[in-house]
Amino acid sequence: MTQPVRVIVGISGASGAAIGLRVLERLSETRQIETHLVISSAAERTLASEIDQDAPERARALASHCHDHRDIGASIASGSFHTVGMIVAPCSMRSLCAIAFGQLGDLLTRAADVQLKERRRLVLVARESPLHLGHLRAMAQVTEYGAIVAPPVPAFYLRPRDIGAIVDQIALRAIGLLDLDLEALAIIEWQSGQA
Repeated sequence: MTQPVRVIVGISGASGAAIGLRVLERLSETRQIETHLVISSAAERTLASEIDQDAPERARALASHCHDHRDIGASIASGSFHTVGMIVAPCSMRSLCAIAFGQLGDLLTRAADVQLKERRRLVLVARESPLHLGHLRAMAQVTEYGAIVAPPVPAFYLRPRDIGAIVDQIALRAIGLLDLDLEALAIIEWQSGQA
């Protein structure tokens, strides 16, 4: 079997914590992907309040590796740690602005900055509405640096049956923006198991 591809998943304190959890659930469906999770302190509260008290631990259990958001010396804070990219879902405006303006005070923002400097994919599922000019300028700035700003907009044309379907669609869209095809990876995993 080939080496698994590494993906960093960041969960920040914006509303929409279920999206980050679903990204982890989807990525954990194959052994072809190795996930590295960092949860901000605000995200701990949001996961617990929007989902349930056990949600932060469920997120950690889904990840291949967990990193303390205060540990700016963690492996994912270095460009020599190779990944296919990082998804921050949801991405608070605080985190997005910190990334845009180089205010790298925790591991989540430092790992995101590393993706930009190494020219790797950084997907920011920016969760805020309405937006003021400062938000828009920060979004433009991170886009100029190479990030992909992907607000969690439901695809109503898919006629989602419930909120779970909407969350799943948004999570899969974010994963797809890293050029990861989960179905293809599952086939590769199945074929290597048959060999």
